[in-house]
Amino acid sequence: MRSLRALRGALCGRPGGRPPGQGAWGPLARGPLLVGNVRHHPHEATAAQGREMLNSHQPPHQKEHDSSESGMLSCLGDLLFYTIAEGQERIAIHKFTAALKATGLQTSDPRLWDCMSQMRQMVQDSSSGGLLDRDLFRKCVSSNIVLLTQAFRKKFVIPDFEEFTDHVDRIFEETKEHTEGKVAAYIPQLAKSDPDLWGVSLCTVDGQRHSVGQTKIPFCLQSCVKPLTYAISVSNLGTEYVHKYVGKEPSGLRYNKLSLNEEGIPHNPMVNAGAIVVSSLVKMDCNKAEKFDFVLQYLNKMAGNEYMGFSNATFQSEKETGDRNYAIGYYLKEKKCFPKGVDMMAALDLYFQLCSVEVTCESGSVMAATLANGGICPITGESVLSAESVRNTLSLMHSCGMYDFSGQFAFHVGLPAKSAVSGAILLVVPNVMGLMCLSPPLDKVGNSLRGISFCQKLVSLFNFHNYDNLRHCAKKLDPRREGGEVRNKTVVNLLFAAYSGDVSALRRFALSAMDMEQKDYDSRTALHVAAAEGHLEVVKFLVEACKVNPFVKDRWGNIPLHDAVQFNHLEVVKLLQDYQDSYTLSETQAEAAAEALSKENLESMV
Repeated sequence: MRSLRALRGALCGRPGGRPPGQGAWGPLARGPLLVGNVRHHPHEATAAQGREMLNSHQPPHQKEHDSSESGMLSCLGDLLFYTIAEGQERIAIHKFTAALKATGLQTSDPRLWDCMSQMRQMVQDSSSGGLLDRDLFRKCVSSNIVLLTQAFRKKFVIPDFEEFTDHVDRIFEETKEHTEGKVAAYIPQLAKSDPDLWGVSLCTVDGQRHSVGQTKIPFCLQSCVKPLTYAISVSNLGTEYVHKYVGKEPSGLRYNKLSLNEEGIPHNPMVNAGAIVVSSLVKMDCNKAEKFDFVLQYLNKMAGNEYMGFSNATFQSEKETGDRNYAIGYYLKEKKCFPKGVDMMAALDLYFQLCSVEVTCESGSVMAATLANGGICPITGESVLSAESVRNTLSLMHSCGMYDFSGQFAFHVGLPAKSAVSGAILLVVPNVMGLMCLSPPLDKVGNSLRGISFCQKLVSLFNFHNYDNLRHCAKKLDPRREGGEVRNKTVVNLLFAAYSGDVSALRRFALSAMDMEQKDYDSRTALHVAAAEGHLEVVKFLVEACKVNPFVKDRWGNIPLHDAVQFNHLEVVKLLQDYQDSYTLSETQAEAAAEALSKENLESMV
């Protein structure tokens, strides 16, 4: 019954995101989406898979629910069509894709592959000129109907994505003015970086995407790979084993110091010494090529199979000029910090290789979102990392991820992050989104100046800081919730649309997070108003598509049928009388089915 519950959740559930009062850190484990705030595994949320699950697990007496699910799928497809068509008989494909992008989803999203390939096929096979009627549209979206409904009903973690990205773009332009700082010069390849390069990409835990600036240019992960390698090691070896060789405390020293903690191991995985030791733990029984391939496969999964490259020039440059890292390696070898039998030079080679892995801001943001999503890639639904490894990684990023600026960053921004001398900053907003910023000019500590400023401005505007949700704190914008002003206007907008006969507006409301049975202060619903005004098409939409309750009484005890009779709207009267009969019958059948199921469950328990 998972698919049917998921469909009902998409129709009736609350908007995505955490409930009021839940801290930004929230639970990291994420399961399949059924209703409300529990996130979905995107590949599970398809109608076809839902039907397979229903057919394979459904007892005989429940097979009547097949028709219920089919009807709900059809209803969802119609609502999507009418919402986007706005009264037209056909939808232009470019209009659908534009509406899709407004929700934050991209046409390249792997979860929408079936839908987009169907549309491309329709364009090739027909002479419709890129226009879809209702039947063709439903055929195209049927395999992705739950995801699309969640998107258009604003059930994602950031409901009003366009408004949120407008703020992000404004912050981006403000921080673009920072021209101070110097590009890292101690690695020859990095010294060639363009100081004017500036890009930001974000990806939410629901796969909403946004990019601004130069976000398709490849760059080396450098130190941003350190938390990722650590997470991979913990996922495969466990926390206890990994921390036999590396600590958990900030060092209070430069990231490339020859220093160990009191236990004689590197302070944490975010400094060079700790990262080199963690690299030595990767597939210790394999050769160099197998080790690199193993980590690269993990990184590729974290990035949702988006761009991943390797800069051999940077790798060779690191090997030739990495005297400090060689010194650290020999120091670790002298202090017996490596596991028995580990080749120190092989560990250094792997460390240099991983630092030379290339991503773009766009693919890097998906990697950050995988951490934000508890180790599950938001655009593929694949579980890549264990929840334990992600929790540990975010904790260390929060305390140690920004070099000597880690304490300041935790104080002002309050989010897990990792910077790199390439000018990258990987930022995680747990349970919300991941970001990747790139701007090569660095401050004296080694962090991107524009990146730091962007993160600070983002948290000053939105309540993403870990402690922004404490009681009595100053109010900030929360992009995870619809604004109170919007909620207050919903009843007015709904009833006015019914009063004016605006079926197109009602279709949009039905596909948004709006309850079509909302009442005003006189307990009158949209059906009351439409019946009183005699708007047959509005009444037909409310009863046939929205299945609203026709027996709601207003403050004077009238139901919608009474209003239609009073104002002599005979066609509306006939429609409501027929609907009341069918509504009563369906309610009786539903109650009987629920009672039978409850009785069977009780008998099975006894």
